[in-house]
Amino acid sequence: MNKPSIIATAVAMALTTATTAMAQETSLAGNPFMSDYGTVYNIPPFQKIKPAHYMPALREGIKRQKAEIEAITGQAHEPTFANTILPLEQSGELVRRVMNVFSNLDETISSPEMQAVSEEAYPLYSQANDEIMMDPLLFARVEHIYEFRDEMGLKPEQIRAVELLYEDFIRSGARLTIEDKKKLKALNTRMTDLYLVFNKNLLNATNAWQMVVDDASRLSGIPAANIAVAADEAKARGLEGKWVFTLHAPSRLPLLQYADDRDLRRQMYEGYTTLASSGEYDNKPVIKEILKVRAEKARLLGYPDYASYMTANVMAHNPQNAEDLLMKIWKPAVKRAHEEVAEMQALSDSEGNSFKIAPYDYYYYAERVRKNKFALDEDEVRQYFALDSVRKGIFNMANRLYGVTFTEMPNAPRYHDEVTVYDVKDAQGKHVAVFMTDYFPRASKRQGAWMSEFQSAFQDPNGKSARPIVYNVGNFSKPAGDTPALLTMDEVETMFHEFGHGLHGMLTRAKLRSQAGTNVDRDFVELPSQIHEHWAFEPELLRTYARHWRTGEVIPDSLIERMEAASTHNQGFTSTELVGAALLDLQWGKVTDADSIDVEAFEANVAQELGMPSEVQFRYRSPYFRHIFGSDGYASGYYTYLWAEVLDCDGFELFKEKGIFDKATADSFRRNVLEAGGSADPMELYIKFRGREPRVDALLRKRGLLDEEKDKRLNTPGGK
Repeated sequence: MNKPSIIATAVAMALTTATTAMAQETSLAGNPFMSDYGTVYNIPPFQKIKPAHYMPALREGIKRQKAEIEAITGQAHEPTFANTILPLEQSGELVRRVMNVFSNLDETISSPEMQAVSEEAYPLYSQANDEIMMDPLLFARVEHIYEFRDEMGLKPEQIRAVELLYEDFIRSGARLTIEDKKKLKALNTRMTDLYLVFNKNLLNATNAWQMVVDDASRLSGIPAANIAVAADEAKARGLEGKWVFTLHAPSRLPLLQYADDRDLRRQMYEGYTTLASSGEYDNKPVIKEILKVRAEKARLLGYPDYASYMTANVMAHNPQNAEDLLMKIWKPAVKRAHEEVAEMQALSDSEGNSFKIAPYDYYYYAERVRKNKFALDEDEVRQYFALDSVRKGIFNMANRLYGVTFTEMPNAPRYHDEVTVYDVKDAQGKHVAVFMTDYFPRASKRQGAWMSEFQSAFQDPNGKSARPIVYNVGNFSKPAGDTPALLTMDEVETMFHEFGHGLHGMLTRAKLRSQAGTNVDRDFVELPSQIHEHWAFEPELLRTYARHWRTGEVIPDSLIERMEAASTHNQGFTSTELVGAALLDLQWGKVTDADSIDVEAFEANVAQELGMPSEVQFRYRSPYFRHIFGSDGYASGYYTYLWAEVLDCDGFELFKEKGIFDKATADSFRRNVLEAGGSADPMELYIKFRGREPRVDALLRKRGLLDEEKDKRLNTPGGK
């Protein structure tokens, strides 16, 4: 890091400026959140929203929601769905408006000012939610409806809403004593604070690391496009004439995959795998504190450990069912990984090298083996995957499957210059949703790729309704010079994946906000995203969008054939690092005494007990495992990617059988999964679409891990 004193001074000045601005603009007058946006499709007026607007509007929103809750609990009428559940669903509109914008922009255009707001907004929001979920009068009304739900003439989706809401109240501490409620509120606030620290450390540690190369000969093997991006990065950092590589995936992965200089690969690998693991941004102490709070919360709510708490209300029901599924994949994956390492070692030995393949050699030699075995060079493939071409591919897929179209809205509000906004319409030309894309890395954006919403969908009985505003975020390879953004196959797959989440949000027709779009079980939410990955490299679709960026040539059949032949290449490694991370996550969830925990030793012990190959690392080391320590989102739930992959692979085989664009199959998937959201039990929805329960053999077949054709059903009871 360069001149920390100067950086510290700059941050302090920025925070002082932010504090002054907030002091000057605490009035609600002129606050964009306090009135109708007056924009097309109610898109937030991003250019008008300043950091100083968030807290006054949030405090007012919480005040209003409190009054709305008191109106529900203060009425003399017997509790019904109409006078309790619906008003509760509709309450807090201003809070949602504020947090939908703030929480999303906090991850994409973070700044010292936004970080200052986050330290106040998230704890306040968490505390306000606790007040609602622990309100004894409100819970009494919900409990009454729950007890008499079968006698109230409710529709199936309403009964499900009541059951899930009741369960949420119980899991949020509604039945605790007053003293224990105070303890739980304190634990929740502490957890929110810890997540903020973890994420801030991770962002700062990522941005602080760089690898400067000043000798062009050391860049041997790295694609020209990536070298050009590294040169641009160096220039932006005042190091013109050199090359700077960062830990962001578009910079890190090509170097690991192509750099002939083994020491460069080692430096990059070690930089990544020690991220946020020492110094001022060390997340290990934060992890220990998170584990303590989680264990105490689980005990308070009557669960043996946090993993049991987090899996109790989803399809898996308990950690053991999740582990059982993971182990079905783990064993064949490790076996294949050993075979892959043997191939790599043989190649290295044949070239006269005397070293043993190390983890930082894996990407490099996997690519070399692929090139030798299948005559497939990913840099050659990338020439056909310019980002704009891939974007046309995902829109074409959505149109052929579901009849929707995407029209760019150049004058629509957007939160950054790199964002593109689209008007989504159905086959009859009716507005369905707003869709935004934000695909390139920047220092103010966290790593990874995700989907979220600025506005969710709902349909109230009183006629009020809203269509969603959905966005996709990525950290894909950037353009360089006259070369457009050329995506790797993994980036193409990720783009289709997040777009699948987007379709889940955009096409929802669930009436209740709590059931719309991606408001489903954690281990079901990845089905729409992952099933759409399958279309990315289907020849029928590939030929419509994969064109050479310079010549316009359609991707040749010979290249498609080589891609298909290599489709299961390196799946031992990919499966092992993914399943290993999921199993590590579940083990963290079982910790009940964190005082004696050594984070690195714990990881090493899990790897040893699993028999993880020494050449493979967990996909994420714990200090940067944001999925499980940056929030509760995937805590004791990283397994859901594999759980859902059982569903998506099994489901896509129906498309392959009927035709990948078969209208009846697409309509069934749209109706039973995309539109239904969380309005019914997820296993019931899947069976309605597929005609039977899922089987794990499709996943093993796709990953090339199936040795025997066996009927292996997903070992779980249906849904909740």
